[in-house]
Amino acid sequence: MQTIQFSDFQKVEIRIGTIVSAEIFKEAKKPAYKLQVDLGKLGIKKSSAQITEYYKAEDLPGKQVICICNFPPKQIANIMSEVLVTGFHDENGHVSLATTDLKVPDGTKLS
Repeated sequence: MQTIQFSDFQKVEIRIGTIVSAEIFKEAKKPAYKLQVDLGKLGIKKSSAQITEYYKAEDLPGKQVICICNFPPKQIANIMSEVLVTGFHDENGHVSLATTDLKVPDGTKLS
């Protein structure tokens, strides 16, 4: 494993946000959802997430997720993804979302 300096970690904007909408991303190459995530003062940001194995689109609104907010926007099919919604792959490669066990204010930075 490569080590980094604490100052490198501080450069990454890891924040909590609440999913406000989720819909099937028909244009994506792999099964995915188009998400809109409320990041508080940062606003509502778009993301694409390949999380269809464990999550139904209708169950996602209201769920808080941990996001990387300072990657450059990335074109994915016909949307510009503005944040990376994080998660962990299981032994089958399916993603379990990274979240908190208690609700915190949207936009709060991981510290």
